[in-house]
Amino acid sequence: MTPEAALVELEAQAHPARAEEMRAYHKADRRYLGLTNPEIAALAQTWRAALDVEGRVALADGLWQSDIFEARVAAAKLLTQARLRPDDQAAWALIASWTADFDSWAIADHASMAAQKRLVADPTRLDEVEAWVASDHLWTRRAALVSTLPWTKQNSPKPEELAARDRILGWAATMVPDHRWFIQKAIGWWLRDLSKHDPERTRGFIAAHGEAMKPFAVKEALRLLKKAEGAG
Repeated sequence: MTPEAALVELEAQAHPARAEEMRAYHKADRRYLGLTNPEIAALAQTWRAALDVEGRVALADGLWQSDIFEARVAAAKLLTQARLRPDDQAAWALIASWTADFDSWAIADHASMAAQKRLVADPTRLDEVEAWVASDHLWTRRAALVSTLPWTKQNSPKPEELAARDRILGWAATMVPDHRWFIQKAIGWWLRDLSKHDPERTRGFIAAHGEAMKPFAVKEALRLLKKAEGAG
């Protein structure tokens, strides 16, 4: 499967009217085909099953370079897999290289989901993600939090998982003064997900940094805790 052949398959399912709606919604200057997420996922699953890891990386690279919305989403889906055999550096390196191209939440979030799998597979890659926190690029900075959401989810974290959780909370703390909406939203999102499994750390973060956060981000961080308190 070549990138050119994959693009033909994507284009065969194009919905021009929906494509115009998507262009208006996402407000990013690129080509849209109008495919739904399930349509993209079905194609990506078929391609992934037919390719080895090297082939998936090559196809994902070619699709990403097309700069077509659905092709970039498909590129991310090709590499969104818990286990890659072998889990070599090529897939992670490609995903990490995409951050500089992020210019909308939709593409960034699909790519960050692929990054999540590769980070869980090899947590030493958090060292590279830490550099994203200091980036001047909004989407790279945001990806440091979205890509590390798996560390919000352990109910009984191992010592190394707890250390990673605290490390990422430290990154979030350094982002608190950045009041751009998507940064504050990501902080609130990370804390909201953490609150399901570690309410004390969530409350502690808000106690320490809540006054410097945007109110909507604090509200998002505490939303599930407030709901649980109300139910009680």
